[in-house]
Amino acid sequence: MLQIGVLLAVFFAIQAWRAQTLPDGPAPALAGSLLSGGEFDLAAAEKPLLVHFWATWCPVCKLEEGSIDALARDYPVVTVALQSGASDELRAYLRDKGLGFLVIEDADGELSRAWGVSGVPASLIIDRDGRVAFREIGYTSGMGLRIRLWLAGR
Repeated sequence: MLQIGVLLAVFFAIQAWRAQTLPDGPAPALAGSLLSGGEFDLAAAEKPLLVHFWATWCPVCKLEEGSIDALARDYPVVTVALQSGASDELRAYLRDKGLGFLVIEDADGELSRAWGVSGVPASLIIDRDGRVAFREIGYTSGMGLRIRLWLAGR
């Protein structure tokens, strides 16, 4: 039992260390054209939302994409696709996978750098005051994200 506790402590310490480059406090600006059309501006968000950085080439992102898509049906979610090919390729990927979440394309990695994203997937929960309430790099369960969004809305 002690070994499991030590393993969990090490795992969570590594996760916290990996997330240290992500913003804390007020969320950085995030605005851009959505792949599906229209514009997104984080400054206009009125309730807690998930900002999720991912890539089509990332195997861990592929494990999460279904839960991110399901979450987007119930909560505000915007995703940033990091260096994932041309717009048409990215649209085809989303269509082939049946994914409907909002996507801002980050072809050159500029948005990811501005947010301190050093690896994908990266998930940040922004509270109603525009502050980063939770931040993670690596796999995060859909239930974990739901709980964090609920907590950010309290």
